[in-house]
Amino acid sequence: MRILLLSIIIALLFPQPIFADEAATVKKLAEQKINAVIDHIRDKSLDKKTRNEKIIATIAPMFDFSQMAKLSMGKKNWGLMNPAQRKEFNELFVIRLQESYLEKLDLYTDEDVAVDQARQVKKRIHVRSFLVSKDDKTEMIYKFYKKKNQGWKVYDVEILGVSIVQTYRSQFAGILKNQSIEDLLKKLRQDGGFTVPAGNY
Repeated sequence: MRILLLSIIIALLFPQPIFADEAATVKKLAEQKINAVIDHIRDKSLDKKTRNEKIIATIAPMFDFSQMAKLSMGKKNWGLMNPAQRKEFNELFVIRLQESYLEKLDLYTDEDVAVDQARQVKKRIHVRSFLVSKDDKTEMIYKFYKKKNQGWKVYDVEILGVSIVQTYRSQFAGILKNQSIEDLLKKLRQDGGFTVPAGNY
């Protein structure tokens, strides 16, 4: 009985090694995906269309784009949409987010990418990486949460301390102060109409 009680106390007081293993797994996942993207960019045998398709295919399993869409709209505004509007918003947002990602990768000029560390933030894991050039170093933090039955997924990315999700949420909220959900969807249908923080992610 004493041994069982002692085991429970130890498990409650010292859970870090178990979570540390998960953090290491998430860091390895991020590192593999980021390195694969860089490999696609450096592959001069690929035309741009093929390169982009390979990049999206590489990163898509790591990102929860639907969760990013929902978080970017915000709980209040998400609740204002009917199922059809949510579906369309999600589809348009994912397209825009992927296009923005690819646009920023076009700025890549053979810098080095270093995955620095993974750390626990409550029940989530943040993986810090750097885009390193000769004269600059850009910090990027990939934020992961554990999705039921699907493992660890990225729900947000910070570039130079600026959250992509919060940036979109601010823009969407600004529009919806004076315009309707349909107006917002129209903007997304036309050309995206939105920007994300400077830098690469």
